[in-house]
Amino acid sequence: MTRARPDRLLALLVRAGDWLTAARLADALGVTPRSVRSYVTALNARVGPELAVESGAQGYRAGPGAAAAAALAADDAATPQDRLHTLVRALLDADTGIDVYETADRLHISSATLEADLGRVRALLTGTALALERSAQRAQLRGTEGAQRRLLSRLIHDEMDAGAFDLRALRRTLGEQRLGADALGRFEAALRSRLGEHGYYINELGISDVLTHIAIAADRVAHGRALEAATDAAGGPAAEPIDRLLGDLVAEHLGVSLGAADRRHLATLVLTRVVTPGPAAPEASASPIEPEVEAAVRELVTQAADEYLVDIVHEDFIRRLALHVQNLRYRAGEQAWSRNPLTRSLKSTYPMIFDVAVWMAGGLAERLGIALPDDEIAYIAMHLGGRVERSRRSEQLLTAMIVCPGYYELHELLRSSIDRSLGQAIEVVGVETRVDPDWAAIDTDLILTTIDAPPLGERVVRIQPFLTDADIERTQAAASRIRRGRRLARLRTELERYFDPDAFLAPLPDGDPEQTIRTLGGLLVAQGVIDDDYVQRAIARERLSSTAFTDALAVPHAIGMTATRTVIAVGIADPSIAWGPDRVQVVAMVAFSEADREAFQTVFEQLVEVFNEHDSVARILRRATDFTSFLDELVAVIDG
Repeated sequence: MTRARPDRLLALLVRAGDWLTAARLADALGVTPRSVRSYVTALNARVGPELAVESGAQGYRAGPGAAAAAALAADDAATPQDRLHTLVRALLDADTGIDVYETADRLHISSATLEADLGRVRALLTGTALALERSAQRAQLRGTEGAQRRLLSRLIHDEMDAGAFDLRALRRTLGEQRLGADALGRFEAALRSRLGEHGYYINELGISDVLTHIAIAADRVAHGRALEAATDAAGGPAAEPIDRLLGDLVAEHLGVSLGAADRRHLATLVLTRVVTPGPAAPEASASPIEPEVEAAVRELVTQAADEYLVDIVHEDFIRRLALHVQNLRYRAGEQAWSRNPLTRSLKSTYPMIFDVAVWMAGGLAERLGIALPDDEIAYIAMHLGGRVERSRRSEQLLTAMIVCPGYYELHELLRSSIDRSLGQAIEVVGVETRVDPDWAAIDTDLILTTIDAPPLGERVVRIQPFLTDADIERTQAAASRIRRGRRLARLRTELERYFDPDAFLAPLPDGDPEQTIRTLGGLLVAQGVIDDDYVQRAIARERLSSTAFTDALAVPHAIGMTATRTVIAVGIADPSIAWGPDRVQVVAMVAFSEADREAFQTVFEQLVEVFNEHDSVARILRRATDFTSFLDELVAVIDG
């Protein structure tokens, strides 16, 4: 279920945190600039004098009333989404179904409108274990209690922005009078405290999902709808103390006595989503990893390390990931997915890591029968990113020479301060204490000097003998510029090799992602770079997870570097085209050869970085009328 376009516009502005032009917003939403202006007017009307969206010569940006406008987005009881939730709730509450005509009267809508809403309910049930049955004027929902709860959870999450826990959305879906806001708040505080006392670490990204399930369970049990049987076996002995803890807390704070099936179900959710045993946790809390799961994870980690040239084959990492996958396997069986508020930022900031996670998700689907949504893939990416970052850290350190004329132990104190404040970004390889050093002989990445230096470019940073906060900030900024400059210089070299005028298409015909992949893939097939099988594998990769890595760019590609040579086929869309739930203006279909395996990470990540900057995208699209102008503008943007 998608949010209304004004709410999508507001979300774009909040995420950007800066000015966006009407044309840019129109492209992202697939509407005209005139429509953008009407959406802004509607958003500002929600919050009165405090602007939700500010207007100016540079376009629009989120105003001080943005949060209030977002919170009011679904409060209008006349909206189709609110009606749908009210209708689903009525169907879930009625043992013998609802009377269609009485329900239409109660909602103050026509019977035709209610029939249309029932059609939307049927669409919502696609792929679930629920069915909507109709007999004369009665409509009834059929399915297990577990399936009905999953439907409630889905409705709640559809109202929540980026997976954050939203008590308002929870109460709207369950019913305003059915859940005490203060009671749930006290329950959450007590749960966190008790889990900490039991020695568990809490996963803050997953706790909102579990609180939602606990609230749903308490509400359903209070209305005589307990789970039929204790079917959850994933928790084992480790679930028993959590089982008792949850039963006590729900009774104390929510006034509901949970049965054995509900307690065990919720305890297993806590164990598989929210907590990790710490040193003080009970010995039984560490669930044994199933041999099938460990073998699958070990094989995938080893293959990913070879395929993507990443340093991830470490025993501690394999065990942590295997435990996560074991929990994931349980959630997949229950279709009880966890939301991840960092999914979008992970895709745009760490595209290569996310792509490795997608590759592993495909492997898990083949070996363990687990098909994963993007949010769950993002959790795998977080595991991978943590491991890769440890390996990268030493590679990213810049070398530095300190120039500080000797005076007692002044240079030693300065070096100590720099190591303490900047040790994670630079490595000091020496200290020059002469007042007239041989500047030309200093070949480190940075020169941190307390005296004037000749013009040696931006690698020279003037600092004080006693390091200040301003010195630290200037050094960090210089280090960031140097690292970025080197990355983009490598990218420029690679891109000039890989772009081909015969693999450039502007304008790109409108079509769905699979049609576009076939169109651009056809240009590469015609050159003998790839075959039809590569195109089909690129489509299969797209089905695993959208390759729209930024608001402007999609990078479709196949898993496996089987091209005869590396070529990037580019399509420019004007206006933007739909790419799954997103819209993009540039599609870069990448075909990598085995010989260019080492360049994959550089090209993939830095290409996404360039197209993640709104000003760069606008400049390239404005001036790129053909292949030559596209490449010229891309290089100019890279060169800054």
